[in-house]
Amino acid sequence: MSRKIISTAAAPAAIGTYSQAVQVGDTVYMSGQIGLDPSTMTMVEGIDAQIVRVFDNLKAVAEAAGASLADAVKLNIYLTDLANFAKVNETMARYFSQPFPARAAVGVKELPRGALVEADAVLVLG
Repeated sequence: MSRKIISTAAAPAAIGTYSQAVQVGDTVYMSGQIGLDPSTMTMVEGIDAQIVRVFDNLKAVAEAAGASLADAVKLNIYLTDLANFAKVNETMARYFSQPFPARAAVGVKELPRGALVEADAVLVLG
């Protein structure tokens, strides 16, 4: 099966050796998104703004793949402070509806660029 690289200016450009997303067949593997504003490539301030920006960035990449976050089957959330997990849940409710995707939440020591939260996703199209 061939791979298709997904890219959009509506999400932050890759800051390393990766693609925003890769599609293989009907599956889209989305790279992790942090709270970078795609127009300035600077981190938005505070955990609440970063959570929103992360999901906005994932949404933009999903749309570039011809999909939406409703096509997500798996999410991974990385937090530098698991005390912010309830805030992630509150924000996710604005981006996802039932049936919700499978999800893991992991506490980590640190994230790129000093981010407080990062998320990646797997989408299945169709």
